Amino acid sequence: MNSPERIFVKLLKDSNLSELNKFSALAATASNRQYYRLTLKNGSTLIAVYNDNVRENRAFFDYAVGLKKSSVAVPEVLAISEDEFWYLQTDLGDITLFHFLKQAKNQADFEPQREKKYQQIIDDLIQIQLKVPEHIRFESGFPRAAFDRQSIEWDLNYFKYYFLKLSGINFDEQMLQDEFNAFTQDLLNIPSGYFMYRDFQSRNIMCLDGKPYYIDFQGGRKGPLQYDLASLLFDAKAELPIDFRLKMLAYYQEQLKQFSHYSGLDFEIDFWKLALVRILQALGAYGFRGLIEHKQHFVQSIPLAFENLKWLLSNFSAASYYPYLTSLLEALPQSKEIKKVLPNQFENKLKLQLGSFSFKKGLPESKDEHGGGFIFDCRALHNPGRYTEYKTLTGKDKPVIDFFATMPEMEVFLSQVYQLVDFSVQTYLDRGFESLSVHFGCTGGQHRSVYCTEQLKAHLEQKFSIQIELKHRELEK
Repeated sequence: MNSPERIFVKLLKDSNLSELNKFSALAATASNRQYYRLTLKNGSTLIAVYNDNVRENRAFFDYAVGLKKSSVAVPEVLAISEDEFWYLQTDLGDITLFHFLKQAKNQADFEPQREKKYQQIIDDLIQIQLKVPEHIRFESGFPRAAFDRQSIEWDLNYFKYYFLKLSGINFDEQMLQDEFNAFTQDLLNIPSGYFMYRDFQSRNIMCLDGKPYYIDFQGGRKGPLQYDLASLLFDAKAELPIDFRLKMLAYYQEQLKQFSHYSGLDFEIDFWKLALVRILQALGAYGFRGLIEHKQHFVQSIPLAFENLKWLLSNFSAASYYPYLTSLLEALPQSKEIKKVLPNQFENKLKLQLGSFSFKKGLPESKDEHGGGFIFDCRALHNPGRYTEYKTLTGKDKPVIDFFATMPEMEVFLSQVYQLVDFSVQTYLDRGFESLSVHFGCTGGQHRSVYCTEQLKAHLEQKFSIQIELKHRELEK
């Protein structure tokens, strides 16, 4: 296979785009796709994607066109390789809705911000569900064109084989299958025919210039309205308060009245059933990716999904519909096999000491003789402290943040830092280590080191659930 750089150069040339200046690999995601950020000689950036599943890629290409025709904010596909393994798309930045929620959580106006953001996303969701079917070919869907019997059975079996069986809980296969059959038929009776995004959650919604953009829609298919709403509101890692979820559910129904009479009690009963199947599907993913593949992010999501499940079973009379399934779900959090994994994985003991400092005033002290870590030297980066307008500011102030955003070398520097630190954090978590330190130093400990520290903190909070102790040594003085 040609090197990625040769492929990027050819795709850019064949598409009459600006020449390549440099590129960097982006952090791995839950999928098998590989992402790169390309910086072009005209200063713009693009995202390059590699995926050897051509059917999945074609679904993405076709849906991207249909979504764009429906005025949905999605990345534009700019170039596709001959073998359809590689493609270029517009760059929507690095801030997902999940990242936004983490960053804004401690701000005084967080709740109004969150409500406004979710209302905007729900407005978009209704348009996606109702408008998009006019502009797409559902037969492009991957792996299914509809949320049909086969699709539902896959989801339920995904949960059964990759979570329930791994839990060690004994169950009657036939009794469970009988209720799965009834559950499937109930779901098939729900009004359908809309565009079902399938994985409409906080990591698949980008926030760019105050506007939401939507990615990873290749799994879309024809289906019911409530599934995507349940995906959004019962997104485990988003940790939305229950009263906020119910408020957004009511907001969705109120907005839907402009286009449909499908609301009220029937809509809500169908919503809770679809929320249940969505949580089961998610648990299947957490089991496969977390318990089998040992990916930390998915293991961390299991207790959060249990909380969602506990609330749902307490407030939706699932037992009256599926009593045997309900009894198994209520027993899951007490599973000895699951508990063996969670104390070491989710309730991990790893504490990360993260900070900035000035080299002129000495290296930071290590708190734990058994801990490992990194010290990164930022002094090779351009220093805003040399300019009068930035002298009294720090790397946490917007003018300085904007200054660094125009520096390609900062992006290169941080991308390498992310790869090194991500590897160590994941290894420390897997091996049960308790302490890791990462520090950035510059001349004065005010601009470059502070900015890099804050960027790494945001990156790690998006990817891992770990305790971070943050200290900007010179700023605190």
